[in-house]
Amino acid sequence: MRDILKTISYGSLHFSVGFGVVYLLTGEVTIAAGVALIEPAVNTVVFYFHEKAWARFPAKALKGFGFPGRRQGPLQAA
Repeated sequence: MRDILKTISYGSLHFSVGFGVVYLLTGEVTIAAGVALIEPAVNTVVFYFHEKAWARFPAKALKGFGFPGRRQGPLQAA
């Protein structure tokens, strides 16, 4: 139940921020509402492909960029 409430809370926050920014830039309620409704939908699709792209790079590949690799837990050490 907590996860559902957290998701609803975040969605409301996302909508409110998007609406507020676009309204401040345009002064138009309809444009702000449209953008605030469309942007999260587009962002969700983009996030899906972002995750797919990151899944292609194992944590070890990031070592070359100065990031440590994934730490091995007790079950992964074997």
